[in-house]
Amino acid sequence: MAKIDPTDPGDDVHTFLSERHLASLTVMKADGTPHVTAVGFTYEPSTKTARVITWADSWKAKHVSSQGSVPAAICTVDGGRWLTLSGTAVATTDPDAVAEGVRRYAERYRQPKERDDRVVIEVAVDAIVGRA
Repeated sequence: MAKIDPTDPGDDVHTFLSERHLASLTVMKADGTPHVTAVGFTYEPSTKTARVITWADSWKAKHVSSQGSVPAAICTVDGGRWLTLSGTAVATTDPDAVAEGVRRYAERYRQPKERDDRVVIEVAVDAIVGRA
């Protein structure tokens, strides 16, 4: 396991984070227990921002929205390669933020369905650990 610079993660990490892999998003619920769910995500090193698009009634969005911000971790695994990105998550319906989340998701995975209740969870990443 290695600590990785979130702003300059290196070519191997950049490649891994560009490939189509799912991950688990863990956010803390108001009672202090974790909520873990499978997600697609994107990462922008220049702003140290990981993004997960979802919808307003999803549990992950509800847990984050109800608290304003929460500790979060995104963990992705592919055989012996794995990364955990951790930081603080916020949920937003800001149209520009949602559009950016959808755009990046479409680049990494596929164009998502249109939704009127789209939310983007943004994780301000302060640490990355793993092996890519």
